[in-house]
Amino acid sequence: MGTAQPAPSTRQQGQRAEALALAHLQAAGLHLVERNYRTPGRGGGEIDLILRDRDGTLVFVEVRSRASQAFGGAAASIGAGKRRRIVLAARHYLMRWPAPPACRFDVVVVDGGTRAPQLQWLQAAFDA
Repeated sequence: MGTAQPAPSTRQQGQRAEALALAHLQAAGLHLVERNYRTPGRGGGEIDLILRDRDGTLVFVEVRSRASQAFGGAAASIGAGKRRRIVLAARHYLMRWPAPPACRFDVVVVDGGTRAPQLQWLQAAFDA
């Protein structure tokens, strides 16, 4: 008899989803610039992945995962407040660039948990 493995924590699930998303985006030709960029201070934002597309566009990626499609799945969990915090973090990140490149905001949705994750890449999912 084997021992049952404890269910992965929410943080572990998020890290797995980010790893899946990163592998998918890199296979599509994007190059990682930074991972888990956070703005300083309370109430700031975080960007899960920052990548560079083939055409030079800087891509800010939010990765969302949900074990089930209940309540709209992972895509439905990105509300206006979350989008606002991502844009704030992106603006903070771009302050270091003397001439910021073209940018876009993508979302990678991972639904289905760890057994059979379904990945969907939504390019230009929202605007700043």
